[in-house]
This record gives sequence, C-alpha cells and structure tokens, in this order.
Amino acid sequence: METEGIGFAATRPGRDAFGDRMQLVERLLDPRSGPEYLIRHLFMPHVRASYDDLCRAAEGADLLVTHPLALTGPLVAAKRGLPWVSSVLSPMSLFSAIDPPLFTPAPWLRAVRRLGVAPYRFAFGLARLTARRWEKPLAALRAELGLPPTDRIAQLEGQYSPALNLALFSRVLAAPQADWPPNTVICGFPLYDGRPPEPRVQAELDAFLAAGKPPVVFGLGSSAVMIAGGFWEHAIEAARRLGHRALLLTGAPLAKPAPREVGAFGYLPYSRVFPRAAAVVHPAGIGTLAQALAAARPQLAVPVSFDQPDNARRTVRLGVARSVPFREATADAMAAELDKLLLAPGYAARAAAVGAEVGKEDAAGKACDLLEQAAG
Repeated sequence: METEGIGFAATRPGRDAFGDRMQLVERLLDPRSGPEYLIRHLFMPHVRASYDDLCRAAEGADLLVTHPLALTGPLVAAKRGLPWVSSVLSPMSLFSAIDPPLFTPAPWLRAVRRLGVAPYRFAFGLARLTARRWEKPLAALRAELGLPPTDRIAQLEGQYSPALNLALFSRVLAAPQADWPPNTVICGFPLYDGRPPEPRVQAELDAFLAAGKPPVVFGLGSSAVMIAGGFWEHAIEAARRLGHRALLLTGAPLAKPAPREVGAFGYLPYSRVFPRAAAVVHPAGIGTLAQALAAARPQLAVPVSFDQPDNARRTVRLGVARSVPFREATADAMAAELDKLLLAPGYAARAAAVGAEVGKEDAAGKACDLLEQAAG
C-alpha cells in the first residue's frame, strides 16, 4: 500500500498472534471448519481491539469503505457518523437464493435448486442461526458502545451498506439479482498487479518464454501457495505427460531443481505471464481469476475453500475452464483435464470472447466515481 503512496494502519489481530503461518492457513482453508475458525477463533476474541484500531485510523475521515471481513466497520461508521460504503469481492458474498452459490460443506444444495428458491432460503436461515451464535462478542461490543441492537448478522446482511455496496467482480461471473442488497453496483474487476519484476527476473522470464511453445502456467494464488504440498511435483508430471512446457509460480524455492522444460519463479505479476500461457491452472481465488479471465486464456481451476469452489463453478459455466478440487489435483487428474482443455477449440475461443468483455471494464474508475459521490 505504502509503495503506491497510500497510508496504511494495521488493525488487530495481527497474524503473529496465531503462531505458525502455514498451520494457520491450513486450518483456515479447511473446507468445512475453516469459516468457523476464521470468525470464532481469529476475529471474535479481538473485536474490541479491532474496533479501537479502526476508530483511530478513521479519525478525520470523509468516508469509510469496508471489506466483507471488516466486521467492526459498521460500528465505527455508526459511532462516528461517517458515510459508509461496503464492498463484496465475489458473487458468493451476496448470498442470492435466485443465483445461489456453491457451498463446499453442502454441494448437494445445487441439485435441489430446480425446486425453487425455498431450499436456499432455508439454508440461509440455518446459517443465520449459526452465525448469530458466533457473533455474540460483536453484539456485546455493540451494546457496550451504546449502539441500538440489530437483527442484522455481520457476516451476512450486516456487511452491506444501505447507501452503496460495490460489487468488485465482472458481470461475466454474475448478473444482478432481485434478492441482492439494495444499492449494489457491479463495478467489474479492479485489476492490480503489484510492482514489476526486477530486470534480471524479467530477462529470465523472457528467455524462458522465447525458448519454446507457450507453457501451461501453474499458480496457487496468495493463500493456497502456503499449503502446496506435492502440488508442484504433480504439476511438473502432468505437463510432462502432455508434452507441454510448464511455468510454476511457487512463492518459495522448490525442494529440488526443476527440469529444463519447466520454469520456476517465486513471484511474477500475472499480467506478464497469463496472456502468454497455453492454459492457466489456479485455485479460482477472485484476484487470480480476474487476471486469468482478462488474459483470455483457457483455465483449469483447482479450488480449495471459501469462495473458490463457487468461482470455479461460474468459470466452468462460462465455457472457459474445467475444474478439479485442489485436494484431488494429482498428476493424473490435471493431465486428463488439461488434455481436454487444450484439445477442444471451444475453450480458447470462448476465453478470447470473455477476455474481450473483461477488457472493456474500468472497474477502478467506476468505483472511484461512486466513492467520490458517496463522500459528497
């Protein structure tokens, strides 16, 4: 943030409070218990400290814009009388019963959607009961601050601002629905790449890409990369079986040197790599998915948890991708799916069409215009 000239203020709890980083991510990305661990054990014991930190950061502010997990943000806005805008990063966060998400703990719900919206509304009702129990510390803080009680669940409908809710994803993933929160505006994908690679790394990348046919690019985003396990070995073997070169974005050095036909880099801006790939393999986290769609390349999604399975489902529905769960992404499975992906011309053609649609978006510009209006 600071390299872009933007002020930064840390809010508790810091990551160091939870011990080993890899073990933390492993627990968070458990498809069944991860969400409960995130809310009950990481956030709720620290809501007062988080509120205090955010209150200090918001001193003198004209507008507060919240992430879906900034659970104390609405309290700060109410206490300080600040205009408040919320954001959602992926369609799953809108909890639509008309266009329902894929819930990893209950994938069978998708099968009963043909019966109407009632099954999902019932499931959301059960989720509200569970979330209310998890949020007791937040309700207690609200009472301590002298704010009126609310029936809104912070993880569900309580995350949305009644004034403006920015949907920071593309219409290609989801169209507006009648049961979305009021004043929700789709902005598109606000693509951000970070800093460019060092000249030495860029030269190494250019040399690898120029040395043969476009490679299959394998990446695990910003979280699953910490629990990669044997994924990179499976990726190398899958590419070998297909007779394709591979480029790995590993986040850390490999345990042993990669074969000559495999390029391994700790980090590269996706826009430097994805458009030059034969196909992109990734977990379908929303930021990585945005870059892959913009690159207009066929994709193999290997989702882990949270919104990733639903993002992967929507990408498959677009006709640009195939999917296999991360924990089933063996060399055999990835080779089989990539073979279908690369041999069928429809995937590349559809990816080009979707990429052209995403390329028309000015998501950051649209969001900024809306934020300026909200700030008066």
